[in-house]
Amino acid sequence: MTRTTPPRPLDVEALFPELAAFRGTTTRLHPRPGDPGPGDSSVGGPMLWPAEEPWPLCDEAHGRGRGRRTADIHRSRRILAASWARERSPGPTDEERDLLRELSRDHVIPGASETDPLPMVGLAQLYRRDVPDLAGPAGCDLLQVFWCPFPAHGPGRNELEIHLRWRRSGQVGDVLAAPPRPAVVGSDDLVPEPCALHPEQVVTYPDAGVLPAELRARIDAWEEALEEEAGRPADGRATTPPPGYQYDLSIPPGWRVGGFASWHRTDPYPMDCLVCGTPMRLLLTVDSSEWDGGSGSWKPVEDRDLPTHRYAAPTHVIAGSSRELHVFVCAGEPTHPHRWCFQ
Repeated sequence: MTRTTPPRPLDVEALFPELAAFRGTTTRLHPRPGDPGPGDSSVGGPMLWPAEEPWPLCDEAHGRGRGRRTADIHRSRRILAASWARERSPGPTDEERDLLRELSRDHVIPGASETDPLPMVGLAQLYRRDVPDLAGPAGCDLLQVFWCPFPAHGPGRNELEIHLRWRRSGQVGDVLAAPPRPAVVGSDDLVPEPCALHPEQVVTYPDAGVLPAELRARIDAWEEALEEEAGRPADGRATTPPPGYQYDLSIPPGWRVGGFASWHRTDPYPMDCLVCGTPMRLLLTVDSSEWDGGSGSWKPVEDRDLPTHRYAAPTHVIAGSSRELHVFVCAGEPTHPHRWCFQ
C-alpha cells in the first residue's frame, strides 16, 4: 500500500521566494509492519548477506552478558498489539500480563566477557531502485545498516555503534540463511520490528537555523504574527495552531533518506568528514515516530484515521533519549567513516 503525504498547508515559496534556492528532496520511507524478504528494502527485515561473508560484530569492550532475548521482545509486542486490537475488553488480560512480566525479565549469559563476539542487529536495508534520494559509492545499489544492541559505547558509555555496508546486490551469490543473533540485547529500543517500506519522495527545505540570518528573521516574524492572530480570534473560539515553518513546511518527520537534518535539540553545528574535511551530507534519519502532535500535518492520507498512540511507532525503535538519529556520510567519498548525531 502506498503512503501519500498531504499537500502542505500553504506554499512557502510564495511567501519567501528565496527558499527556492534551498529546495531539496527527501525520501520518506514510511515503514509499516510487514514480512519483507532479503530482496526487499526494509527496516528490521532479513539482509541480502553473502553466505561466505562474516556478519558484522561489535568488538568494543562493554557489558553484553545480561539483557532481554530478542524473541521475547518480539513476542511481547505481538501480545500487546493483539490485546489492544480486541473490540471487546481491549488491553492485556491477567493471564497476558503474567506472560508479559515473564517475557520482560533479563537473562544472564554465564561466563560472558566484555569482549565476546557480539553480532550486530540489522537495522535497515535500502535498495537504490526504491529510494530516489539514496546516494552512495559508484556502482553500489544497496545500503545495509547495522548497530550494536547495547547503547554502551563512547566516552560516556551511553552511545551507539553503527555500521554501514554498501554493496552491489547483483554480486551476492548464496544468501546467508540464518544470520547470527545476539543472545541478549541491552535495550528493547534497538530491536526493530520487521517493516516493509513505502518510499515517497517529497520536497523539503533546510532547518531554519541554517538559513541566512535575514531570511530566518523574516520567517520568525511571520510565524509570530500568525501566532498572535490565532491567539485572539474575533469570535472568541479556540483555534488550531497556525502552520509553522519548522514542523509543517520544511522537514517531514519519520524515517527518511537524504534531505536536511533537523536541529531542534541543539543549534546547528558542522558535520565535516574526519578524513578529508569535506562537508558531509545527511544519509539516513531514524525517527522514533512517524508523526506526533507537532507534526500531524505530515500524517499520510492513508493513515489519517489511525490513532497516533497505536500506529505512529511501527518500528518500535527509539533513537536514544532523543526523537531522531541522523547519520551522515562524506559527500566526496561515501566510504569514509560516517558520523551521526541525536536530535
